[in-house]
Amino acid sequence: MKRICVFCGSSGGGDPVYADAATALGKLLAERGIGLVYGGASVGLMGAVADGALAAGGEVIGVIPEHLKRVEIAHAGLSELVVTADMHERKAKMAEYADAFLALPGGAGTLEELAEVWTWAQLGLHSKPIGLVDVRGYYRPFRDFIDHMVTEKFLRAEHRDLVFVDEDPAALLDAFAKYEAPDIAKWQ
Repeated sequence: MKRICVFCGSSGGGDPVYADAATALGKLLAERGIGLVYGGASVGLMGAVADGALAAGGEVIGVIPEHLKRVEIAHAGLSELVVTADMHERKAKMAEYADAFLALPGGAGTLEELAEVWTWAQLGLHSKPIGLVDVRGYYRPFRDFIDHMVTEKFLRAEHRDLVFVDEDPAALLDAFAKYEAPDIAKWQ
């Protein structure tokens, strides 16, 4: 696994534990020789994960749309900063560079990015692993909702299980290293 795309907030959240987890994840990726692909910002959890990887000597590729360079304050110290025309191109570039996806806590943008790559996996458009870093149980209500989708038969259990969940990012990386995409189709 050469690079992992991390989706996360441009906000730091309400508890310093989120930024600490983001910094630690960046450091862990660098220590394992895995490059970071992320949204390119210098603020919030995005800045923390990038700074953690950079401080540990890791490769960090930021991908940011032109209209967010000032709002999200593009990170000036990256290995590479890719500026895209729009959000669609940003997500496509991030997916192109990455061999897997992780989501730290974040808001609507993080959820949207996660949902898109998960949908692509469900449709067989990629076979890359996806994981949620469940800092302080942040994703517990989301996991409950996903289970509700399965119970109500809007989502198959096999598709729910395409997303790994763990509070320990090292455990997620270990699971990713052994990952073999299941041979399931959305409509089987």
